[in-house]
Amino acid sequence: MKVVALLLAFVASTAAFAPSQQGLSRTTAISAVEDMPGNTAPFKVFDPFDLATLGSEQTLSWFRAAELKHSRVAMLATTGYIVQAAGFHFPGMLSSDVSFESLSTMKPLDAWAAVPEGGKSQIIAIIGLSEIISECTGTHYTKGGDYPEIIFPPIDFTKVDADTLKVKRSRELNNGRLAMIAIISFCAAANIPGSVPLLAGSPMF
Repeated sequence: MKVVALLLAFVASTAAFAPSQQGLSRTTAISAVEDMPGNTAPFKVFDPFDLATLGSEQTLSWFRAAELKHSRVAMLATTGYIVQAAGFHFPGMLSSDVSFESLSTMKPLDAWAAVPEGGKSQIIAIIGLSEIISECTGTHYTKGGDYPEIIFPPIDFTKVDADTLKVKRSRELNNGRLAMIAIISFCAAANIPGSVPLLAGSPMF
């Protein structure tokens, strides 16, 4: 119940930062998306559900911030999954009766279920606190500020020209998109045998 309460509090707090819904025309939305990092082949202006038209330019910035956060978390998750699947894990105990070694041999969802309630509460609370701090620090990205960097230390790009910076940001997003596909594929393959043919028979599962 504590986990549910923390999750609800987290959702309520982040919802407060959602921009108002004032729809963009498709022409304006396409123009805005074309100028954003990450708009690269083979999926240039790939928006089959017209998500970019759901709100204002501030809403589009909000969507981009969410994509960026999920991309970075997915890259960490994918790397972590591969590392633990290769047999590497933290030494010692997570709690009095749960070892890191035992968690490394479980499926992703089973490993989360095995974490004590106190540990889950701490993880969710830290995530929520990081989100709130990142959304409240400096000029908000929906008002022209930088995207959140609270978990990932900011890098000084002042000596990088605009075109190079856009290329680097596009690479980060594309790697993150691939990582999102990878981690959900890992979870699916681990919990639903045969659901990901490319991973069938892999020693990772």
